[in-house]
Amino acid sequence: MKIVVLPGDGIGPETMQVTVNVLQLVSEKYKLQLQLLPDVAGHESLRLHGTTITPALFDKVKQADGLMLGPMATYDFKDEAKGEINPSMFFRKNLDLFANIRPARTYEGVKTITPPFDLIVVRENTEGFYADRNMAAGNGEILVTPDVGIALRRITRSCCERIARSAFALAMQRKKHLTLVHKHNVLKVTDGIFLDACREVAKEFPQVTVDDFIVDAMMAHVVRAPGRFDVIVTTNMFGDILSDLTAELSGSLGLGGSLNAGIDHAMGQAAHGSAPDIAGQDIANPLSSVLSAAMLLRWHGQRKGLDDFATAANAIEQAVTQSVSQGDCTRDVGGKLGTRASGEALLKLIRAG
Repeated sequence: MKIVVLPGDGIGPETMQVTVNVLQLVSEKYKLQLQLLPDVAGHESLRLHGTTITPALFDKVKQADGLMLGPMATYDFKDEAKGEINPSMFFRKNLDLFANIRPARTYEGVKTITPPFDLIVVRENTEGFYADRNMAAGNGEILVTPDVGIALRRITRSCCERIARSAFALAMQRKKHLTLVHKHNVLKVTDGIFLDACREVAKEFPQVTVDDFIVDAMMAHVVRAPGRFDVIVTTNMFGDILSDLTAELSGSLGLGGSLNAGIDHAMGQAAHGSAPDIAGQDIANPLSSVLSAAMLLRWHGQRKGLDDFATAANAIEQAVTQSVSQGDCTRDVGGKLGTRASGEALLKLIRAG
């Protein structure tokens, strides 16, 4: 498996180094024959090449089996004419990574405000209200006058059907329970299409129990009783908000892995941002990046029918669980270690596993 590795901005190089060390270890232990291909994007690429994403890098990613993208300084990149392209948006759009898979679960040893839970948010990734990815040309936000703006929401039946099918397939691997999240009471046309598409796909999965919630009510339910949910599917913006909420309910965004997957490509990407205020201080939590890498390995193994990749992914996740429960982790999740030391603790557990 060839994986392009882009460290990113801010804390990215620190957390990605831990991730690379973990990938190298499981590759050796489970004979995965991983080829990690380092490159740059974001500020470093802008400094070297005058653009955050080069055509050569995009070709390299298309030819690889997967991508690990470090956190990017998204808010710094405002003018594409100056080479300031949002790398996360670029890869999601141009590789058609339509499914953002965001697990959230509680960990022993991490204080939370809720009872234990283990759920996954499946978020449509390519349309919705997001102005940078819902138009073939131009932008989905329009400034009519200096004081009047309009935002367009694109919802298509084909995109709804494929994200629903991904969510139902995932539900079949878990508790066979899928929750649809929407705002059909107000967005009658667009969320009407979403709900109708999901219910049509549901006919292919009669074993799965399906329920649905209006998005604002859903936010209250996941805070009050997240354990009642298993797999959740929703549109882009609702999923973006809901997945951050559920990750934080688990104890920290630093515990939230994230996979952006399409038919032929996938990108592991930590759920958090680049956190430039703590960069270089050896305090950043690397676990979100590490868990995202495990998800990327599992995705590749499932596509190719390679059981060793699932075994390696399980070993990484088990090591994360054990390290957190033992307190061998960073301070944000109750530990006392720095970034590098928490990475070393993970490696030790994987070796012993």
